[in-house]
Amino acid sequence: MFDGLYFQYPSLASIILLFILCAVICKMKLPSLYFPHIAQFMKVSSGASWLLLFLKWLSITMLIVSLMSPVKDKPYELEPKKGYEIALILDASESMKAKGFDQNNKNLTRFDVVKEIVSDFIISRKNDNMGVVVFGAYSFIASPLTYDSNILKDIVSNLYIGMAGKFTALFESLAQGVNLLKSSKSTTKIAILLTDGYNTPDSEFPFDTAIDFAKKHSVKVYPIGIGEPNEYNKKMLDEIAKQTGGVSFGAINASELSLVYAKINELEKSEIENETFSYLRYYYIFALLISFFSLLLYMFFKNKRGYN
Repeated sequence: MFDGLYFQYPSLASIILLFILCAVICKMKLPSLYFPHIAQFMKVSSGASWLLLFLKWLSITMLIVSLMSPVKDKPYELEPKKGYEIALILDASESMKAKGFDQNNKNLTRFDVVKEIVSDFIISRKNDNMGVVVFGAYSFIASPLTYDSNILKDIVSNLYIGMAGKFTALFESLAQGVNLLKSSKSTTKIAILLTDGYNTPDSEFPFDTAIDFAKKHSVKVYPIGIGEPNEYNKKMLDEIAKQTGGVSFGAINASELSLVYAKINELEKSEIENETFSYLRYYYIFALLISFFSLLLYMFFKNKRGYN
């Protein structure tokens, strides 16, 4: 409870020296009309009991401690209200079941690796407002924009292959990512679109419509193709990046994908920091109460015993 406690006015501790000096070399005489017991309170007689002596000096000491104002800082943070808005658009189609993407653990699917790397990216962007879009044959918003990185990580960890169907509605997913960001008032809106395939041939959502939608709402897109270069439409991803002001990337394994997210992290480095405040909790009242009750006990026992 009292860890980190300190005094605002530690120099006031020197007041105790005045009381000690006065107790040794002088006798205080004040008008009994106003302070009828102060003279007795300050008086040290040879007949005073150890209890009275203890209560008197406890009261004096705690009064001085109270004047020194013991406090404790309790820091807390306010979430930033401005900054980057990021839509993480993840391919959860059937092709993400492919294994061998991570050279260190070839039993992991591509989607397992993606979830792990994306989770690390989320933690690294703790000051940004992020949401998740998942797509397959159709797309949906798995998480609205949030500053809570822990909640976002939990949502990502619970995503699974096929939850949005087998195929790859790539253009629709891009539009869904823009839809997630469009109401934002942030000056920097980013969509990171990850896929390992081609857009579904019979998709009803055209490429030009998705691009125009992104440009209309000033969303910069960073497309990432994973797997071998022939497994995804690199030319189309390059065009998405060019049209929206982003950069396209390719990654043939987990190490390269980690580097891609690290590169995006550097390209869009957020300088917005949480505001930190300190709440001061004052403890002088405890010392003051001890001083007050010690004084009451002192006067009670002093009068009861009949000391002069």
